[in-house]
Amino acid sequence: MAEALFSALGKGRFQAFSAGSHPSGTINPFAVERCEAPDYDTAGLRSKSWDEFGKPDAPQMDFVITGCDQAAGEVCTIWPGKPITAHWGFEDPAAFIGTDDEQH
Repeated sequence: MAEALFSALGKGRFQAFSAGSHPSGTINPFAVERCEAPDYDTAGLRSKSWDEFGKPDAPQMDFVITGCDQAAGEVCTIWPGKPITAHWGFEDPAAFIGTDDEQH
């Protein structure tokens, strides 16, 4: 969701990526639904580990923003290029348990 949102907000001025410390292997269908409602591009989105962005051939990041509160206390990968880092805390939406209506 963050990748689609920030890519749309950037309007071609920058490219956004999204990854997690413990990816589930699937994208939350409610997140995809939320992205498609305002017509954000969801093509090519997939569940991925932030470790992919620590590899030598990974895109160089200028900024890395961690989101979920659990990520704030975890040891992050070493980001090539020493980007500026920040944490914007929020509860992990994938951890929410409830009916489909409650998850919307």
